[in-house]
Amino acid sequence: MPAKPPPAPRFAYKGDRLKPLRAFCQTARLGSVSRAAEALFLSQPAVTLQLQALERDFGVRLLERSGRRITLTREGQELYDLARPLVEGLDGLDAVFQDRLGGLDAGELHVAAGSSTILYLLPKIVEAFKAQHPEIRLSLHNVTGAGGLELLRSDGVDLAVGSMLDVPADLDYAPVYRFEPMLITPRDHPLASKPELQLSDLSPYGLILPPQRLTTYRLVDLVFQQNRVPYTVALEVGGWEVIKQYVAMGMGISIVTAICLTDADRERLVARSLAKYFPSRSYGVVVRKGKFLSPQARAFTELIRPALFERGGYDETGQSER
Repeated sequence: MPAKPPPAPRFAYKGDRLKPLRAFCQTARLGSVSRAAEALFLSQPAVTLQLQALERDFGVRLLERSGRRITLTREGQELYDLARPLVEGLDGLDAVFQDRLGGLDAGELHVAAGSSTILYLLPKIVEAFKAQHPEIRLSLHNVTGAGGLELLRSDGVDLAVGSMLDVPADLDYAPVYRFEPMLITPRDHPLASKPELQLSDLSPYGLILPPQRLTTYRLVDLVFQQNRVPYTVALEVGGWEVIKQYVAMGMGISIVTAICLTDADRERLVARSLAKYFPSRSYGVVVRKGKFLSPQARAFTELIRPALFERGGYDETGQSER
């Protein structure tokens, strides 16, 4: 009598292996059951049950708590490496199928970016993209900080474009170019023609800065504190366009990133590099780790490097493009 084949692994939880694997991958990616539940639009107990069922099915512990964050065990990491491409492949199957049918002649693309990125960096990219792919409906989501990251994590957008200082573990950031920090003053300001510019030279003059909650303000404060140089803030106001206008009116000086300076700005303002004291800011593409990029998204990202080249940034070797 021929030997019976070994029984197939039993998986009883609702008769569906994809749901627990999806819950497992989201929990591993986000490091939290509650955040995984939010991303999956499920209750936290439902996700917990799916994770428990998965561990029972495989007979090993897959997740463990490390402080306030959930991490993978050695067995969990092995399963995650195997399951993630499968889950994301199935979740993206409809989009891939439609792309295969329609190519780049149909579909939509969602991009998250902050106001400055939309205003200074994306116009040429968007113009080129729409010229090449007029049938794609492009949506720009004007969000920054936590709002943009949550859209990425929940697949509310395909990708984000902007600047990141700290990159979370579940995201990939590909910086493309860097832009120098610049001091801007009115053309007749004493610092406009000073031969050697020191950080202490800024102390007697009031700074016009973005609100304290933003990264730029915190970075300026950190640099002055580290160098033990006093400074004063003449005005807090949001938006680089407003800041540049107020500087041109003689209401103060400011420290901005070179990306926001246009040829027209350089006619009414003097811009001087502060790279000796302040770090440059990188700009690039942010995606969720393991995210399948549609042909539309890939076509959009391929346009970023040439557009940045025209903006006069610095590539990742530090070479000026201007």
